[in-house]
Amino acid sequence: MGNLLYWAVMFLIVGIIAAAFGFGGAAGTAVEAARILFWVAVVLFVISLIGGLVGRGRSL
Repeated sequence: MGNLLYWAVMFLIVGIIAAAFGFGGAAGTAVEAARILFWVAVVLFVISLIGGLVGRGRSL
């Protein structure tokens, strides 16, 4: 999970740098990829949170 968040941050940084240099197409693509990776990370976090709460009720 941490690795996915790392890549989301890296795409965001690349997008910001590309926007600063005026590469409109590259900036838009990088920011969009960062946005998608962010939401994937949020969904995976919620799934693992729910799985942890459900698994807590079970006893082995």
